Amino acid sequence: MRRLSIAVISFFAVSTAHAQVGPSLPLDEAIQLATRNNPQYLQTTTSQQRASAAVRSAYGNLLPSATTSFGSSYREGRPQFFGGQSFGSSSDVLSSSAGVDVSFSLSRQQLLGPGLQKANLRAAEADASSAAATLRANVITQYLNVLQAQARADFQDTLLLSTQAQLALAQARQQVGAANLVDVRRAEVQVGQQRVAILRERNAVEVEKLRLFQQIGVDQPADVRLTTTFAVEEPNVQLDQVMEMARQQNPALLALRSRERAADVGVSSARAAYLPTLSMRTGVDGFTSQNTDVNSLIAQQEAQTNSSRRSCFTTDSIRRGAGLPSIAGQCNSIQFTPEVAALIRDGNSAFPLNFTRSPLSFSVGLSVPLFDGFQREQRVQEASASRLDARYRVRELELRLTADVTSSYRNLVTAYQTVRLQEQNSVAAREAQLLAQERFRVGANTFVDVTQARSEYERAETDRINAIYDYHKAFAALEAAVGRQLR
Repeated sequence: MRRLSIAVISFFAVSTAHAQVGPSLPLDEAIQLATRNNPQYLQTTTSQQRASAAVRSAYGNLLPSATTSFGSSYREGRPQFFGGQSFGSSSDVLSSSAGVDVSFSLSRQQLLGPGLQKANLRAAEADASSAAATLRANVITQYLNVLQAQARADFQDTLLLSTQAQLALAQARQQVGAANLVDVRRAEVQVGQQRVAILRERNAVEVEKLRLFQQIGVDQPADVRLTTTFAVEEPNVQLDQVMEMARQQNPALLALRSRERAADVGVSSARAAYLPTLSMRTGVDGFTSQNTDVNSLIAQQEAQTNSSRRSCFTTDSIRRGAGLPSIAGQCNSIQFTPEVAALIRDGNSAFPLNFTRSPLSFSVGLSVPLFDGFQREQRVQEASASRLDARYRVRELELRLTADVTSSYRNLVTAYQTVRLQEQNSVAAREAQLLAQERFRVGANTFVDVTQARSEYERAETDRINAIYDYHKAFAALEAAVGRQLR
């Protein structure tokens, strides 16, 4: 018995020294890592970003919209013919245009837009809080699964030492003739089976760790240690207390209530389609035009001036023949001068930015919707149906919360009582095993009795370990149903 105790103490010393290798991971740090890396949870943050952008867009719809334009064109200097007449310039033409338009419209739907999008933003924020609570509950549960698997694996290690001690005792008894070879072989089988059990339990620990880091959203470090410990304490909360907390603070319920309020605003927005819309518009624009061959313009203008001068002298001759006063002075003033040519050159240098402004325009209108093929009616009905769906979902979750909180609370109380009973069972089974080992040592019973006592202790201790972590999981489930920490 003394040798067995020394062996157990030595095993735990070696296990503790080995466990100090590798990084540690407290539960709080695991939750923080999950909120920064879990892909499914991070999708809720992108929903918040989209909802926030929709709020800005809704406010932007209340502001005037402004557009600006600039264009340039080129036309070959070749005449065009319409109805047998020649039109166009004999020179290539470069032209440009620019304009600024400002428009503004206002309707009841636009006025309700910011309120609707704010409601959607609050709902998205509530969805994110709900997702964070769900992620926290999942990480805690998986963290407990790892600790539970580790506790079972550690217990199997202690059982291996126990079976090895039993094998050594059976071999010693055989040497002195107090036991037979059958007892030794049975002890060897027990050692082999225990090694298989350790192999399986250690593999279960690694699998549970992989699932934990899958929840966290990062790769698993080598030899990571979970350092948070949990105490088994009698629950200090009452059912009516946690029920009221759940109704007031559960993130999933708050999210659905936010969706319900957003649906109410959505109905008002859909009904606003029956109201008139005010619209206003103003703008200013300009253009330029420039011939690439300015000399052709000068020649054309000079020809027109000379034609006008000849026509004037012809008219003057007719007037003098009729005895009317002469207009020769006016005809002499019709001349094509270098100053006129310079003006033509200056006027032909407008491209591309020396614009000639068009007249300013301003318009105001009021449109009243009359009939659009019952599309407005459809949108109102869809919004009303969405509001009813939101209300039904809220009521459904309220009923489910009542059932979840009540069942989780009762499971917690039952789990606590189960832990205390399993602790007593484990102590009694341990004492029975030690007694059976001592009786076998002095030859008062057989190795079969020792094996049976060991199996009973293994079941009792495994049930105790499972009961402890079932209690912690029940506490985590109650916290998840309530929506806040309770310890």
